[in-house]
Amino acid sequence: MSQRDLAVLGVIVVVAAACRPSPGPVVPRPAVRSGLEVLVTDSAHLVRGLRIGLVSNQSGVDRRGVSGVELLRAAGINLVALFSPEHGFLGVVAPGETVPSTVDSATGLPIYSLYGPTYGPTVPMLEGLDVVLIDLQDVGARYFSWLGTTVAVMRAAAAQGKRVIILDRPNPIGGAVQGNILDTAYASMVGRLAIPIRHGMTLGELARLARGDLGLGTDLTIVPVAGWLREWTFDRTGLPFLAPSPNLRDLEALFHYPGTCLFEGTALSVGRGTDFPFHQVGAPWLDTAAVLSRLRSAGLRGVVFEAVAFTPRNPGDDKYPGILLRGIRLHLTDPSRYDPVRTALTMLAVIHEIHPDRVGFVQRQFDRLAGGPGLRQALEAGKGPGEIERAWRPQLAAFMSRRREVLLYR
Repeated sequence: MSQRDLAVLGVIVVVAAACRPSPGPVVPRPAVRSGLEVLVTDSAHLVRGLRIGLVSNQSGVDRRGVSGVELLRAAGINLVALFSPEHGFLGVVAPGETVPSTVDSATGLPIYSLYGPTYGPTVPMLEGLDVVLIDLQDVGARYFSWLGTTVAVMRAAAAQGKRVIILDRPNPIGGAVQGNILDTAYASMVGRLAIPIRHGMTLGELARLARGDLGLGTDLTIVPVAGWLREWTFDRTGLPFLAPSPNLRDLEALFHYPGTCLFEGTALSVGRGTDFPFHQVGAPWLDTAAVLSRLRSAGLRGVVFEAVAFTPRNPGDDKYPGILLRGIRLHLTDPSRYDPVRTALTMLAVIHEIHPDRVGFVQRQFDRLAGGPGLRQALEAGKGPGEIERAWRPQLAAFMSRRREVLLYR
């Protein structure tokens, strides 16, 4: 691809210098570098001399843990405003809670909330900016709100003639694609595009898809991750793991999240208010012995289950605070073989079969997470995971074809 083609696509590709033919030691594979590090070390010319706004949070650091704000300012880049998504700039605001606009105590820069009265920057917020940088560590699941924030920024920036540059980061759970395709009639902040639950893409790739799918006229550039392969999970990158949400505290939680998050739309707890949110589900009435017996015979790969008891403390979702629950905890054994969506479908089907009147689908919430009513209706009709997944295959195949032109990594 020519340099002109790259400019048209708005993608900055970092190309390693060719090795000289003379003999010498084998050069090891370079460390994975986030888009933030690539920008500061190789591509600062993209923002030099311009007035910059930065959409980020606690995840926006380099491999040493140094924040993007500090790195950009040290590189002489003119940061004039900060923007915070859900959970706030420090990542400590509870899920769903409004994030207030504030001032960064270290720099005196304004921090405008993009999760409050507005989900996108207003005209006054963008006034005086030339470029908006977005540096957010996505989690690899459709439900997470970073894509919704990114789309809102892209839309507002396009309306004001501002350029958007995404500093890309790895998909922490790799490139597997699993789950159903969202019906755009159910688009929301927890499902913005017609993509699967586990989409296997990075935020930069999703932004490119959104530009086409939503007809956004955004002047968009992606600064890609250097040295990363799509199949690599976060533990192979050497980058520091920082919890993207107060309830996604470790990498294993991110692997379970595409599946167990569906239980948010039921009467079962997902372990909020405990030490293992999204690793477990439970309810006071759950017959764990019966559920475990059927789960262990279901042939699910990459995961094992155990019966547990837990008591949610200040769970935030109002599910069973202070009540001892009977639960099932998931333990990841092989990420390469694990399908969290198939696992959750099996759990939901088994629990519905054993407790048909207790699962308690919260129709609006479940359908929003599931990307439409089809999954809930199939489960209520007693359909099994295999039958449900077979119905998804044509749309998944179409998605895999549609996304090819926006992919940036092997």
